[in-house]
Amino acid sequence: MVALTVIIRGVLKQDTITNMFLPTTKKEIKALGWNKPDIILITGDSYIDSPYIGAAVIGKVLSEAGFKTAIIAQPDINSDQDIKRLGEPKLFWGVSGGCVDSLVANYTATKKWRKQDDYTPGGLNNRRPDRAVIKYTNLIRRYFKNTVPVVLGGIEASLRRISHYDFWSNKIRKSILFDSKANYLIYGMGEKSIVDLANNLKQGDSPDDIPGMCYISKDIREQYIELPSFDDVKSNHKKFIEMFDLFYQNNDPLTAKGLYQKHDSRFLVQNPPAKYLTTLELDQVHNLEFERDLHPYYKKIGNVRALDTIKFSIPTHRGCYGECNFCAITVHQGRTVRWRSESSILKEAKIISKHQDFKGTITDAGGPTANMYGFECKKKLQKGCCSDKRCLYPKICSSLKPNHSSLTQLLKKIKQIKGVKNIFSASGIRYDLILSDKTNGRNYLQQLIGHHVSGQLKIAPEHTKQNILELMGKTDRGSLLDFKKEFDIISRKTGKKQYLTYYLIAAHPGCTASDMKSLKKFTQTKLKTNPEQVQIFTPAPSTYSSLMYYTGINPFTEKKLFVEKSLKGCEKQKQIVIEKNQIQQPRGKKPRSSN
Repeated sequence: MVALTVIIRGVLKQDTITNMFLPTTKKEIKALGWNKPDIILITGDSYIDSPYIGAAVIGKVLSEAGFKTAIIAQPDINSDQDIKRLGEPKLFWGVSGGCVDSLVANYTATKKWRKQDDYTPGGLNNRRPDRAVIKYTNLIRRYFKNTVPVVLGGIEASLRRISHYDFWSNKIRKSILFDSKANYLIYGMGEKSIVDLANNLKQGDSPDDIPGMCYISKDIREQYIELPSFDDVKSNHKKFIEMFDLFYQNNDPLTAKGLYQKHDSRFLVQNPPAKYLTTLELDQVHNLEFERDLHPYYKKIGNVRALDTIKFSIPTHRGCYGECNFCAITVHQGRTVRWRSESSILKEAKIISKHQDFKGTITDAGGPTANMYGFECKKKLQKGCCSDKRCLYPKICSSLKPNHSSLTQLLKKIKQIKGVKNIFSASGIRYDLILSDKTNGRNYLQQLIGHHVSGQLKIAPEHTKQNILELMGKTDRGSLLDFKKEFDIISRKTGKKQYLTYYLIAAHPGCTASDMKSLKKFTQTKLKTNPEQVQIFTPAPSTYSSLMYYTGINPFTEKKLFVEKSLKGCEKQKQIVIEKNQIQQPRGKKPRSSN
């Protein structure tokens, strides 16, 4: 396997793209002097050239490694007009559903069709098919018989790579590799694996040993762990739980074993994960130039709303050690946090400050959680994730020593760049991490509240009832109240009228209408607000909470759970919390509107 640093540094190309967009039209292909692309990427999003868009990042990494890489966004699945536009690639097709699972993108938690799509020109949700990865693979095979390999990637493929519960069909489905009839699947963030695959295919070598890749085999892999078969997990809840536990515990590059799972007469083989990118490698990926805009071919159809939030935002790190049970970030990005260097981030901020459309505001600098930049558990970095405990739940592990000093200094330095008037932290924060950082936490909070909050700061307690927090894998509500107190004190001292926005979840497995009434009472009496940011739990693939939803069992205790599965009951739970009631304010204070 060739290291990403060598790939990015060591290749000088004759076919350098004159602008920063990947080609998406025949005219662009001809202008580059290409006979045909080596690789064509298909994506369920429109083509936004941004470091926040997976297809754009993968395309740039492949191009930098010397491969002629083109992209077709949101192809029409009912004709050959789009899919045949660039001809057939020389090495492989890369297929992604986009930045969001297509079914999550297309339907609400109560299975209503979403009219809007932030990644589609014009905003109308009319270009992304259900089960986009499967539909796009079928589209390729319909018009290109006996074609080069089809390679799946992105979050839809990554989270559906083994047998999984599918909420929208309410059944256990096979690995998406079997349902799509693709050749390979790259899981996780994918930069190293996709370049290794491209090199192997170019050289005619077998790619079967590439880390971070899945494929279908007639034979088992020796030394790999066998998961309960598809037939077993679709008929036995305990086997499904056993399968997911084994799958979840084998996602860390330092400790994971390879896995295989029988599907009928063949086997899904999952190689161990690819190693995470180092700080230097992350810097190199983000040093690749991006247009930070929608490709003109698609822009003529209309603008995309996603650009409002990502155009002038900066990704600072990847991964999350929060491990909330309802969230799939740890399965896709990893449980170990990796970050870019300060110099790389400042360089990007300076580039943004000189952009012709920049008005002075960097809308975000963060990752899955804003304040996980610059520190990790040293034991985890050396030996991998613990199998018997988590970093933040039920309490912050003593081996994880939160330190917000690097992030505080980074934000200050970005703010000092000429042309930058504001830089906000829109990613959301883990307030328990701030409170546990006794040395630098308060300094960070003062810096955050004083300079990086645009009126409201997002936090995600999700619930306040202890039994539900335990099922979610979230810390107790005591830290929420402590943080609110600190936030209010510092906000008053700065003379700013700023509020906390609370993200909450209704109808999580185990949650009853009574639990939601308790949550409503808490938000009114303790938080002094009528919440509006309440979402109904969606059982997305590859999370422990989805496991609870499907089986009705707490996988950690093996006890039965109440699960609200009626759409009417789920909506009722949400309405309990968002109902506008008069908030009792202390004497002498006027009531304010809800956040």
